[in-house]
Amino acid sequence: MKKAIALVISGVLLSSCVSQKKFTELEELQQNTKNLLDSASVKLNTCNEEKESALASLATLSEQNQFLKANNQDLINNIGNLTTLSQKGAENLEMSLESMKEKDIRIQRMQDAVTRKDSVTLALVTSLKGVLGNMSDEDIEINVEKGVVYVSISDKLLFRSGSFTVTSRAKEVLGKVATVVNNKPDLEFMVEGHTDNVPIKSDAVLDNWDLSVKRATAVVRILEKDFDVAPARMTAAGRSFYIPLADNDTAANRAKNRRTRIVILPKLDQFYDLIEQGMQSAQ
Repeated sequence: MKKAIALVISGVLLSSCVSQKKFTELEELQQNTKNLLDSASVKLNTCNEEKESALASLATLSEQNQFLKANNQDLINNIGNLTTLSQKGAENLEMSLESMKEKDIRIQRMQDAVTRKDSVTLALVTSLKGVLGNMSDEDIEINVEKGVVYVSISDKLLFRSGSFTVTSRAKEVLGKVATVVNNKPDLEFMVEGHTDNVPIKSDAVLDNWDLSVKRATAVVRILEKDFDVAPARMTAAGRSFYIPLADNDTAANRAKNRRTRIVILPKLDQFYDLIEQGMQSAQ
């Protein structure tokens, strides 16, 4: 009996001993499982975070892709616009070059016309100096101002003091001038009378204005009647004492201011005709 009890007790003790071992193993297994679960949870959280980050990056890349697509389309449109602008620019440049060429032609024709006009002026001056070359330089002056020819004849060659009657010596001078102008029938001219500032009044003359006009008219009549200059080519004008050559403060200066001036008028219509002819020849 005692032996049986001992065996039972030994069995119980033996059985108790095996359960503790398994328990320990189970505890270790549980701990390992927990550790694995914790590690898996950490990895899962990490994966979730990476997933959220990847989704955010995907959204950003998608937005960038849409932007690039839109920008690419804009660039394509701009390239088309630039191509159109380049074509228009080339056309405008070609038109500008053509316009510049036409302007250069016009300028050249105008320069040619001016040169031809200057040649006519030079020939006129040469002719006048040729026929009047034996006269005193103090009595007759021939000059060119801005393309206009002026012949200035002193008062003492043409008139007596205070008179508008042309002297016989003056007719010799006017005859030589008439020879030149008659040889150039396409030219027109104006005869200007000038006085000093000394007041004048008589039965025949009202004042300096009147005297300057009557002297110019007297010269025009001599040119017409004695030397057959066409009256339609001439203009008589009086300038009184308002355009002096010098101050009227000395007798010598007043003598300079008393003069008759023949102004060869430029024919502007002929000048423009020369330009037009040049333009037509360039077409």
